[in-house]
Amino acid sequence: MERYKILEELGDGTCGCVYKAFNVETYEIVAVKKMKRKFYFWEECMNLREVKALRKLNHPNIIKLKEVVRENNELFFIFEYM
Repeated sequence: MERYKILEELGDGTCGCVYKAFNVETYEIVAVKKMKRKFYFWEECMNLREVKALRKLNHPNIIKLKEVVRENNELFFIFEYM
């Protein structure tokens, strides 16, 4: 997550918090969803229904999942910012 600088919190939900962030390498504004639950294994992250669905879907009305990051047992989804 060193590539991203958190700018502000956009929302808080049951499963996670969403932040507006800045990618310091590409100078792009992104949305970062930080999951509240801890994830101890990478396979556990990749087997989530949300991850499986978002990786497969490619539609103009669905926000694009750019990256999935697991760091210090925390899971982050990087989305394009809308």
